[in-house]
Amino acid sequence: MGVLFLGDVVGKPGRRAVREFLSRLRSHRDIDLVIANGENAAGGVGLTGPVARELFDAGVDVLTGGNHTWDKREGLPLVRDEEKVLRPANYPPGVDGRGWGVFRGRSGSPYVVVSLIGRVFMGQYDCPFRWMEEALPELKGHAAAVIVDFHAEATSEKRAMAFHLDGRVSAVAGTHTHVQTRDAQVMPGGTGYITDTGMCGPVTSVIGMDAGDVLRRFLTQVPTRFEVASGEAEAAGVFFEIDPGSGGCRGVEAFVMSETMMGNREAWKRF
Repeated sequence: MGVLFLGDVVGKPGRRAVREFLSRLRSHRDIDLVIANGENAAGGVGLTGPVARELFDAGVDVLTGGNHTWDKREGLPLVRDEEKVLRPANYPPGVDGRGWGVFRGRSGSPYVVVSLIGRVFMGQYDCPFRWMEEALPELKGHAAAVIVDFHAEATSEKRAMAFHLDGRVSAVAGTHTHVQTRDAQVMPGGTGYITDTGMCGPVTSVIGMDAGDVLRRFLTQVPTRFEVASGEAEAAGVFFEIDPGSGGCRGVEAFVMSETMMGNREAWKRF
């Protein structure tokens, strides 16, 4: 079955790209489950109820989280109460929300989706490696297919997690840096992997933010408010071909498609 994982959705341009991409994708490819990282979906940081509903209405089935999950105060009830919104599982015990869930694909097949956050250059979270080690028997008891969003800064930490889980989960999709890497692959043990899925957001930007705002911060070192960039957007992500019976990954295909490309019939031939 095809599982689509979309990179970090950044603000209104990112949501627009997701909506346009998913509406056109349906006539080209059968997708059983759609996962997107939603921690930047509301104004570039955080998530709110209306924004989550917009993405669900567009065809997203599950929203994973990261270090910006909590940045919108009005979105905190959503994190606490909405089963389709995940925050990183390796926050300390007692934190609101859930870090994983069981979701049915369009075929009826069950999938476990896990949201994790890294520690290198990120924060003092509980160890994601040990969390997965302890939780994996329970997760696998719910479904053979387990997809992990590892929201981390360091490529080495993401790569290490892939080897740690190889052959034991279906896929590990890295998020957070917003720049897609060129290492989409099936690991030796049968786990699909990419270091970073990229982002759904404005093309002419610095990881989704207005370039002028970011440059002022670098040039002056004065705190500057970042605004989401405007203009053409792109959708970036990964297709994982997963056997829901065994949980093994048979293929991985990364893509980046701009809004201009979405309107080009030739661009869809690869799908």
